[in-house]
Amino acid sequence: MNKQELENRLIDFAAIIIIVAGKFEKNYAGNHLAGQIIRSGTSPALNYGEAQSAESSKDFIHKMGICLKELRESFVCLKIIEKSNLISDLNNLSIAKTEANELISIFVSSIKTAKTNLK
Repeated sequence: MNKQELENRLIDFAAIIIIVAGKFEKNYAGNHLAGQIIRSGTSPALNYGEAQSAESSKDFIHKMGICLKELRESFVCLKIIEKSNLISDLNNLSIAKTEANELISIFVSSIKTAKTNLK
């Protein structure tokens, strides 16, 4: 997968997160988790853009690590949303969970490769 394809996947992931969050029940938990998932779910696309302009290999690895942390946070948040029944749109929720999991795998592999190349 090239940089542009990964960037597009991250943008699509951010968009599906925004769509999912917009369908939460309007209560304290729904509002709280909507804000949380929007922050963590849109962050990887933005931080990946920063990683592309990293000042060094170590800076690139660091920024990719931030993307990975945010993706993991999003995945856990999606599981909480699912278990607490905050959304009835289970199709988009499932798509978001699957994509988060796949993106996590991509970032783990990319960071591992970058660390190996650094040595």
